[in-house]
Amino acid sequence: MAPGPRARPLTRREMLARCSTGFGMVALAGLSGRSLAAPGPFDLRPPHFRPKVKSVIFCFMSGGVSHVDSFDPKPRLKRDHGKPMPVPVRPTMFNQNGNIMASPWEFYRRGQSGLPVSELFPHIGSCADDLAVIRSMTSTGNEHAQANYFLHTGFTLAGFPSAGAWMSYGLGNESDQLPGFVVLASGGVPLGGINIYGNGFLPAIHQASLIDPTQKEALTNITPREPSALQRRRLDFVGRMDRDRQPPSQRDAQVEAAIQNYEIAFRMQSAVPDLTDLGGETEATKRLYGMDSPVREKAEYARQCLLARRLVERGVRFIELTCLPRPADLGQIGNPWDQHGGLKTGHTEMAFQVDQPIAGLIRDLKARGLFEQTLIVWAGEFGRTPFAQAADGRDHNPFGFSVWLAGGGVRGGVVHGSTDDLGYHAVQDVCSVYDLWATVLHLAGMDHERLTYRFGGRDFRLTDVHGEVIRPILS
Repeated sequence: MAPGPRARPLTRREMLARCSTGFGMVALAGLSGRSLAAPGPFDLRPPHFRPKVKSVIFCFMSGGVSHVDSFDPKPRLKRDHGKPMPVPVRPTMFNQNGNIMASPWEFYRRGQSGLPVSELFPHIGSCADDLAVIRSMTSTGNEHAQANYFLHTGFTLAGFPSAGAWMSYGLGNESDQLPGFVVLASGGVPLGGINIYGNGFLPAIHQASLIDPTQKEALTNITPREPSALQRRRLDFVGRMDRDRQPPSQRDAQVEAAIQNYEIAFRMQSAVPDLTDLGGETEATKRLYGMDSPVREKAEYARQCLLARRLVERGVRFIELTCLPRPADLGQIGNPWDQHGGLKTGHTEMAFQVDQPIAGLIRDLKARGLFEQTLIVWAGEFGRTPFAQAADGRDHNPFGFSVWLAGGGVRGGVVHGSTDDLGYHAVQDVCSVYDLWATVLHLAGMDHERLTYRFGGRDFRLTDVHGEVIRPILS
């Protein structure tokens, strides 16, 4: 049998001809100081256009604040108190619908803008000239869990990415010590569960990290169980094993996300304790937020607001705050603004918890030059009915309610949209949750129609196939 062709070494000319592209890539990598690997899921990404803000703080008023008792005054409710509703009433959560109920609180015009704010919020009212109040927000959900999913993800079912995950995915993270999406969870998880903060089908690195500063370990297992050098060697070994199983040009996004999760968890072991240690903050700053309050719920919400400022300083993209349950009703964990009865007592306690801390946050951001690069979003999952439930409560109302924005790129002291004279339905410049997030993404430098992720054969977005930027509130 004749021997096969014998292999011969390549000539220098043949080597250069076959590998010229590779040499070019090596040279480019050397000049740029980066590896040849595809960008990681946590790497910085360019915005679609110049952003107005770098970070978003979402003050979620879980349970549904009554808009007609906070930022949408309705004199007709006082005039017609006790009378039957003059328009058809749509089904409510419990269908225990009574007559028109006046607000127990007075409204006052605040600031140079004269923005009407309820006496429930004296401190936030003093920041009225910074607020853009949207009085015509609507939701498709009339039940807490569905409405929470809709507000956070744009869908009423579990399994879709939260707004914070979308922002982390769209822009990457400026911090290499902390994740891009943090939930300050001393108030617990709202109804609907942990998936309202989830990454859905986005890489896992973009899901929220829940930090609870009331616990001995603010983040579970954050205390190292072995020497740092040993952890570092183990992570390097695991990373090499994961990456060696696939060529650089065919890296799997989920594998890269898992590697990044290990890496960020390693660095958070020192970053999280430093974040939650408020020893370097002055007593005057703590008092500004209300941390000196003898009411534990207010002091803890104040701590969240102060930590939100510290997270902004450290480059975290999206921070969500959680309301603490009322001391008299621990059954309201997850939806403490939900007063189907005892509206005056419940809303008074909840407003006292959040009012000074949020106003302190606005003032502190301003004092440190961070307000113009930060966006604060204040919203519940829906509003409440203008008519009573039982004797002294209000049921859920997704047909028209109020939210507000403040910070970079937002006009202060303005009102957008309106509900009817009963505060029941949005009737002018009607907005949806899709419009809200389209506006937030726009301020962060992203076009909501271009921020997509292909999954299951279609391109998904936070705003689904809807949404318009609410331009009248933009500066």
